[in-house]
Amino acid sequence: MLAEAPVWRRVQSFTGPIPRARHGHRAAAIRELIVVFGGGNEGIAEDLHVYNTVSKQWFLPAVRGDIPPGCAAHGFACEGTRILVFGGMVEFGKYSNSLYELQASRWLWKKLKPRSPKNGLPPCPRIGHSFSLHGSKCYLFGGLANDSEDPNGNVPRYLDDFYELELQTQSGVKGWSIPETKGGGPSPRESHTCVAYGGKGSASPKLYIFGGMCGKRLADLWQLDIETMTWSLPQTTGPCPLPRSLHSSNVIGNQMFVFGGWVPVEETEGRQNTSEVEWICTNSLSVLNLDTMTWCSLNHEGQQQQSDVVVQSAGEEEGSRRWPKPRAGHCAATSGTRLYIWSGRDGYQKSWNFQVCCKDLWYLETEKPSIPAPVFLVKSTVSMVHVAWRPIPAAECYLLQLQSVTPSPGLPTGASDSPTMQAPSVSDEIVEEHPQLSVQTTREIDGACGGEESSSSQERLMSEGAVGEAAEELSRGDFTPESKNGQNSDGVRPVPVEVNKHNGAFWQQEQDSLPSPSQQSEISEESAWFDVGVFKTLFAEITHYYVPSEGESTNQTSNGGKWKMPGPHSFEGREKQELASGICYRFRVAGLNSLGQGDFSPVSEFKTCQPGFPGAPSAVKITKASDSVHITWESPTSLSGKIQEYSMYLAVRKSRGSSAEKPGELAFIRIYRGTKTSCTVSAVHLSNAHIDCSARPAVVFRIAAKNEQGYGPATQIRWLQDASKLKSSTSQAETSPTNIEADTTDSL
Repeated sequence: MLAEAPVWRRVQSFTGPIPRARHGHRAAAIRELIVVFGGGNEGIAEDLHVYNTVSKQWFLPAVRGDIPPGCAAHGFACEGTRILVFGGMVEFGKYSNSLYELQASRWLWKKLKPRSPKNGLPPCPRIGHSFSLHGSKCYLFGGLANDSEDPNGNVPRYLDDFYELELQTQSGVKGWSIPETKGGGPSPRESHTCVAYGGKGSASPKLYIFGGMCGKRLADLWQLDIETMTWSLPQTTGPCPLPRSLHSSNVIGNQMFVFGGWVPVEETEGRQNTSEVEWICTNSLSVLNLDTMTWCSLNHEGQQQQSDVVVQSAGEEEGSRRWPKPRAGHCAATSGTRLYIWSGRDGYQKSWNFQVCCKDLWYLETEKPSIPAPVFLVKSTVSMVHVAWRPIPAAECYLLQLQSVTPSPGLPTGASDSPTMQAPSVSDEIVEEHPQLSVQTTREIDGACGGEESSSSQERLMSEGAVGEAAEELSRGDFTPESKNGQNSDGVRPVPVEVNKHNGAFWQQEQDSLPSPSQQSEISEESAWFDVGVFKTLFAEITHYYVPSEGESTNQTSNGGKWKMPGPHSFEGREKQELASGICYRFRVAGLNSLGQGDFSPVSEFKTCQPGFPGAPSAVKITKASDSVHITWESPTSLSGKIQEYSMYLAVRKSRGSSAEKPGELAFIRIYRGTKTSCTVSAVHLSNAHIDCSARPAVVFRIAAKNEQGYGPATQIRWLQDASKLKSSTSQAETSPTNIEADTTDSL
């Protein structure tokens, strides 16, 4: 049984070019993107459509290369950021056995020509087959062939052949093979489903084939042990689903979710028994625990079918508000712990002479949101802290909380006269791992886009359909895929800052104002957490928080023991407490969805600015010359007194011999100190620059201004680098005895 009953949610609003309704299409998920291809309804669809589950936006990527013709009932398998398409119907009665690869990082199509198997012929043209990925191999089973020699004829032949397709790393395939299997195997069929499951613990991986069509609908479940290539009919318990075809099966965790398809109509009173079985589309949902092999039906199919006929005959276009309409030939894909379904043939009795396709998009919430990555700082002022966080695939909104950190007596809280350690040297000054200045804002500058701040780069990337780019635009930031070093592998990453990898807290405050770990522990136990609000966005400009009335709990996660999504109404009547200047606040965020509230993120600490000190420099621009870089900026917008000088710092590679270094922390040298709002970074300094790969690879600079009170907060600049061009230089750096090993990052 599931820990909590999954909940269907309809996506009520989305933007972009919405694809026309269809059936026989396929979908696959690449991080937060759902890629939809093929299918038909009044003609076979040719365009590739992509839905961003974070921004709720459809878009048409600018594909190029060997673009395949539109097809329906084809094979569709996803490995990393590439998708393989095999077979399908390209015209009525004309089937294909072509193999195409889509590199979604570049939206590049390529037609592949795998070698034929040594022990037989390659797969014949077909439709309705399964094409499933496990490890570095795709497994093809069954389908329907057309043996007619007449191009306009159709002589169907059900298939039960089984092929293995070995993939090459990153791109391309090696060839087909026909593995020798034991235990018989499934009968010929088409419109079945096949999923792969890695197994629990040391169990060997398995393929599971369920249902399908072979003159009649099937309800058998077959298991293939991939290591021994042995077929078997596993023993299951619980209510087995009805026979069906054109359904969907998807794995989340150790659960296989079976939804929709064609099923037999149950006999009802008043219906005359006939020899011909009638079929109807269903919206039933069954779940198979692949560890215990136990079926669980999440609704009663007979009751649902009867209500479905009423809904369809009444002509209700939207269907049930709490459950998708009956359908078959829809597409389904999993993104994180959510199961998305879109379109498909609308539910109707076979005797009816019209066919309608659904236009709706739904997702099944199966778990509470996962733990988010720590909150990060975008900007801090005297009375406001602008923070942001990375999205979680299963979160509908986010609960943000803060805690005030009162510094211990005797600890200075003002800004220092220098943002770094006091030292007479300017150009070669090595800064301690955490410079004594608060980072007020972090900005990314794309080295390939003219050196401007990338505040609008999000829109540019989305217009090109770049993988992993969310359409929700943060102030002065763009979304990129999470690196493998990040904590949220299923999500995307907004503008990054340095993280202390040991405790998850961001070192953005003055070094001497941070409490010791023991003090932080005491603060955590003694101080209460206060709600800032519930947000559908991925950022918040915080000027106040809510103080509960006496005896009222800050817990917004339940209402009388039953979960109810909190919203703005949850804070009505609460007292507001404004943020104070020069105070350190701790922040945490948790995701919320229809099943409840997930766990809170690790804690981050940020400090509001002290009055009287200059703000952070702004409008940073980088111009690249042949062997140097010229950087310009504008004076702080919040001037407090005359600016006496600026200091710029560069993150550099640390020596292997440094015993004080900590993973994830940056070492800086001061490369400029003066009154001008520009400086030139020499080739010598750039050659020693550290490439920060905690997010997108970047060279990190910091700029701070000083007035008569001292240095104010800094602007951190991440000068984005081309990951492909860094591989060779990274390899060279790793062999150098004076450099630490360079971080690596997944690239699309």
